[in-house]
Amino acid sequence: MATAVHTTKQLRTLNYRRKDNIALLVLALPCIIYFFVWHYLPMAGLVLAFKNYTYTGGVFGSDWIGFRNFTFLFSSQDAVRLIRNTVGYSIAFMIVGNFFAIAVALAIFEIQSRTQTKIYQTVLILPRFLSWVVVGYISYIFLSPTQGVFNLILRWLGAEPVSWYQNPGYWPFILTFFNTWKNVGLNSIMYYAALMAIDTQLFEAARIDGANRWQQILHISIPSVISLLTILMLLDLGRTFRGDFGLNFQIPRDIGLLYPATDIIDTYVYRGLREGAFAISTAVGLFQSVAGLIMILISNRIVSRINPERALF
Repeated sequence: MATAVHTTKQLRTLNYRRKDNIALLVLALPCIIYFFVWHYLPMAGLVLAFKNYTYTGGVFGSDWIGFRNFTFLFSSQDAVRLIRNTVGYSIAFMIVGNFFAIAVALAIFEIQSRTQTKIYQTVLILPRFLSWVVVGYISYIFLSPTQGVFNLILRWLGAEPVSWYQNPGYWPFILTFFNTWKNVGLNSIMYYAALMAIDTQLFEAARIDGANRWQQILHISIPSVISLLTILMLLDLGRTFRGDFGLNFQIPRDIGLLYPATDIIDTYVYRGLREGAFAISTAVGLFQSVAGLIMILISNRIVSRINPERALF
């Protein structure tokens, strides 16, 4: 009798769980459909990377040419420049962006007033919602050769104006600045959330032991965000070979003189698509994805060897 009652309870529990799972599945269904339609179905087009695409043959009717599209990319005179700029900017943005995001999060965390905290967070996150087109016009207001704010200030000081759009040497710093300015607000909120999860008793114990604010930040606050920093950097490493098209296209305004410092794989692919080189552009995109996956796997393996708790998987 007891076994029958126990079995009945198990069946009821199982039915309740099934109903909960169905409800959760219905809630997740729009997201599943979105990813299936926009992220998985387009993968069928990857066959273009191994074909000589023609308009008459289409995606599946064009002739197979193997790895010839990849050979064209790596044998071109632009390959070294594209890979250097793409990887270099990704690493620079990752280091500089996370540094300032943590610094801003620590600064906001030290503010006692909740009103001031909300104001600072709102002001910092607003640039994130601006498109790169708008940011490109903002940058041109400052960098315009004739009426730019910076050149007007230089003329007022008696100095010679700078031709920002004719000298590639300035652009690694300009692009890094605008990327950090646009993204630091949102990234700092993630680190701020990690800081808010710290047990306040740790700070109270540190104050009792005589630790000042800097020592508390150094030994309590910063170690608490290391795990999040590791995860975000692993994800960033997966995007090492995939640059920000909007940043590198809209800010330099697609000026050929600046290509040595601003041209990345994504802008190169865009120009290829504009000229109808769909197969080569697909090959470049596939190379980016595979290289990013390899970077994530290698980096995660290294982290798991050093500290398994901080590994991504």
